[in-house]
Amino acid sequence: MTIDELLRVMTKQGASDLHLKPTRPPLMRINGRLLPLKTEPLKPEEIEGMLNAILSPQQQEKLAQTMAVDIGYGVHGLARFRGNIYRQRGTLAAAFRLIPYQIKSLEDLDLPEVLLDFCDLPMGLILVTGPTGSGKSTTLASLIKHIAGRRPAHVITIEDPMEFLFSDGASTISQREVGTDTLTFSEALRNAMRQDPDVIMVGEMRDPETVSTVITAAETGHLVFSTLHTNSSVQTIDRILDTFPPNQQSQVRAQLSQVLKGVVSMKLVERSDEQGRVAALEILRASPKIAKMIEEGETSDMLEEVESSVGYYRMQSMNQSLMALLVHGTITYDEAMRQSSDPEDLSLKLRKMFPSIESRGGDMAPSTADFSEILELQQFKKLYEEQEEKQKLQLSEKDQEISHLQGEVGRRDGEIAGLNERIEDLGQEMERMGGDYKRLKDEAQGKIDKLMERIKELNQRLMNGEGDKKSGIFR
Repeated sequence: MTIDELLRVMTKQGASDLHLKPTRPPLMRINGRLLPLKTEPLKPEEIEGMLNAILSPQQQEKLAQTMAVDIGYGVHGLARFRGNIYRQRGTLAAAFRLIPYQIKSLEDLDLPEVLLDFCDLPMGLILVTGPTGSGKSTTLASLIKHIAGRRPAHVITIEDPMEFLFSDGASTISQREVGTDTLTFSEALRNAMRQDPDVIMVGEMRDPETVSTVITAAETGHLVFSTLHTNSSVQTIDRILDTFPPNQQSQVRAQLSQVLKGVVSMKLVERSDEQGRVAALEILRASPKIAKMIEEGETSDMLEEVESSVGYYRMQSMNQSLMALLVHGTITYDEAMRQSSDPEDLSLKLRKMFPSIESRGGDMAPSTADFSEILELQQFKKLYEEQEEKQKLQLSEKDQEISHLQGEVGRRDGEIAGLNERIEDLGQEMERMGGDYKRLKDEAQGKIDKLMERIKELNQRLMNGEGDKKSGIFR
């Protein structure tokens, strides 16, 4: 069996890590659990043969000198792997981490969109922290890929060993590996200052010299990304300060308050559907109040400020992120409590914001790790309820107005009906009076006609000389 064969099996089974140790079958970490392959235990000479086959002469020399060596190893058409080969009980052992060729986006990783704001900064220091295997390198790679695709810049990465392979896009990317392309992190950082960089990614801040150089690079107008093995933003700042002598810490605090733009602290937690793990993360951003706390050494008050800045700055604590995952049904209540560094505080927050969630076990809806969306939903709910009350009041007023108008319409309909009846009566009266007028006119015309006939008759008699003077009409 060769290393390549084991790495292919590892990739096929969806494992994140492969462990090789004498007297044990190969172990693979799948969804956070370390499981053995169903094979025979490995012998020391088998492991030594496998590992020596992939080590260069320089790496073999370093292994002999330091008893451990980091390597980057790729299997054509499969993936890259980060390996550490070390001695234990006088024999060789190794651990390999899968590094996919395809770099995922923040959306694919189910990470809050607010992290993309860090990619648009012109300068400053962004730190991604967490224990080993928490997704720091994957998150950094996603951010660098985002920058490379959209920002015309020169990006320099300094890694030990080189992990993800980046392709040029809008940016041009120079990747340097410690031990192959440069001797040390600090040496590579000093050289990077003369290579016209816009963005610098340092794989890990391991020593005071590298920390100091990273801070200086951020001070001189570069955007710098790096990682630390710490569990929270407060612990990150304290760890940086502790790398310097006490007489320098005041100056470093002042520098850090100016250059630190964000700290993202991560951990991977098991999904409730048992389909892998999801990241919970604390996000600190450089608000004026946070910068002042760093400068004045008031780091103990920072967590409270982070939790109260969700709405405007979209910061969040680890407990708030676990709450978001729990409320959306991504993780179980037991997993949230197990992963929380302060489960009593988490329980208190849950009882305060979601009183019945503990009895439901967090069974609610789809997935996100962004607590600000929970707060936003609550704000939407409040606005909706206020709007609903306003609409109810407006509807009540409209109903009263409609009732009044209906009364007016009814009254006017009655008036119109009365007018129509009056018009009908007047029409009938006019018709009757018209008939009477015609009758009277006909009677009068008849009398006039008779009178005219009589006058005509008398005048005829007068003209004929009939009768005496008193005859005629005066007779």
